[in-house]
Amino acid sequence: MKKDIHPKYVECQVTCSCGNKFKTGSTEATLHVEICSACHPFYSGKQKFVDTGGRVERFQRKYGIKKS
Repeated sequence: MKKDIHPKYVECQVTCSCGNKFKTGSTEATLHVEICSACHPFYSGKQKFVDTGGRVERFQRKYGIKKS
């Protein structure tokens, strides 16, 4: 690798919108993310709808999906 062209790799504090915090390595000192492994449906096993302006209800009406 060429010297002095790569950014510094530092320990990073990641904060999720669900409140989960963890440390990892990155070129940034802090990161704010919307979804992480603690709140992602694939990892948590729970499905969570994020409704923006009634889009979920409109989709459910259009395709006949009923609420459980």
